[in-house]
Amino acid sequence: MDEERRAVRRQVLHVAAKLLEEGGSEAVSTRAVAAAAGITAPTLYRMFGDKDGLLAELAACGFETYLAEKREALALTPDDPVADLYRGWDLHVDFGVQHPAFYILMYGTARPGRRPPAADEAHALLVRLLHRAAEAGRLRVPVEQATRVIHAATTGVTLALIGEESPERDMAVSARLRDTVIASVTTDPPASPGSDLASRALALDAALQSALTAGRPAAGTGVPLGDAETALLREWLRRLAG
Repeated sequence: MDEERRAVRRQVLHVAAKLLEEGGSEAVSTRAVAAAAGITAPTLYRMFGDKDGLLAELAACGFETYLAEKREALALTPDDPVADLYRGWDLHVDFGVQHPAFYILMYGTARPGRRPPAADEAHALLVRLLHRAAEAGRLRVPVEQATRVIHAATTGVTLALIGEESPERDMAVSARLRDTVIASVTTDPPASPGSDLASRALALDAALQSALTAGRPAAGTGVPLGDAETALLREWLRRLAG
């Protein structure tokens, strides 16, 4: 019986996704979804509560599809953290342009404290890409700041492109903004020790974060630092980076 209920739930989400792609969130009424899925409205309400609950499930499905596509594509890129940032930007924008109704549901209706778990995973993926860039000495601003800048820019340009008619849509706008934004938060590989103090400070801060996450001593010298010492060192590194 549990498997039967899961099958019905999958069918309802499949039908709702088709209605969303064809007519936007306005087309995803509980009555239309129930009729298309061949179930009664009370059954739909028991599954999702109301239309908002159904839309939240659809947003989660959208994020899962987006993540699956992005993970697969990024796995094929060279081991270059900055190249992955460029590739990740293009994948994000392309997904939005190809699935506008889903994208608007995922990013255009966000409310504080109500993101689906898959949205947090998408955010974490960007953080990991930027953390790799920091460890390689390629970041000129802290990871947190770079994450906010890139997220705001990719979301903004994607929503702007979605709002244009296809014949007038100029994807070069995204490429120009991508180049400008990523250049503003990254740097070329350091040519020599001390050539870029900010990026090196951020690289050491990222290495410390990795060590703490892995449970290793905070310093790579074999001399562990206490929590207060580690916090103070990281604060100094961030000041140097600033």
